[in-house]
Amino acid sequence: MNKRLVSVLKYGALSFILFFSILLPVSATSNTTIIYGEKLNDSQRAQVREILDISDNDTYEEHDVTGQDYADFINGNPDSNMYSSARITLESDGSGLEVNILTPDNITEVTKEMYMNALLTAGAENVTVDVVSPVRVSGHSALTGIYKAYDVEGVELDKDRMELANDELEVATDLADNDGVSDEDVSTLLTEIKKMIAEQDPVTKEEVEQIVNEQLNNLDIKLNDADRQMLIDLVNRMRDLDIDFGSMKEQLEDITNNLVERAEDLGLDQGFWEKVAKFFSDIFRAISNFFSS
Repeated sequence: MNKRLVSVLKYGALSFILFFSILLPVSATSNTTIIYGEKLNDSQRAQVREILDISDNDTYEEHDVTGQDYADFINGNPDSNMYSSARITLESDGSGLEVNILTPDNITEVTKEMYMNALLTAGAENVTVDVVSPVRVSGHSALTGIYKAYDVEGVELDKDRMELANDELEVATDLADNDGVSDEDVSTLLTEIKKMIAEQDPVTKEEVEQIVNEQLNNLDIKLNDADRQMLIDLVNRMRDLDIDFGSMKEQLEDITNNLVERAEDLGLDQGFWEKVAKFFSDIFRAISNFFSS
């Protein structure tokens, strides 16, 4: 076989390998990032790894989330202590959003549905997140860790939306603390408001206020004047950023289903939640009709 033919065959074989290496799907684990709160000691980091059931055969990146990250991503206090940790796996389009709190006794304020709502606001739609902390924390700093995972994976999230999502998490926990509203009701309220934004596309502040007041009345949630205004201001910022919640209706429906299941597990008022489920179903039908027309 002459040298030229050998060279051609070698080149062809190499091209074949390169071509199919591009076509082959990347393993999900290559998109997995473990984020540790920087204040964790070595023993606590080992505990996080154990809770996440990480094996030596897993492929992932590891990074710390710092107070400076908190400042960089959402203009937070750079001196903040960061303990919350998370495993973040970026999924393919259409996979949806999944959040699991693996240490629920140690995440004292933020619920699964609060994380899901905030992540949708931030623009994180196709991702699996496992939140963990070996010590008792509010859970707020986990959101910054998720943002950092996106950053190290080279996926850019809009900073204004990240800041808004963090503020949404603050509002959610404040409403639960200040007004005695259950975590489930707060998450339901925020989810429903987003669906109404998708359906009605409010233009003015008055229209936003009407949406908020209607959903408060529908869910029979009583807020003091200051917290009601805080919620209205938050939703106005959503309107100003022109977030397309209509494109997230499946993820919002997942949040609703999670809340209904939680109500059943906790033995909450079934009649109330059946009404909520029916109300959401009607909204989804209206949104689907709108986008298909």
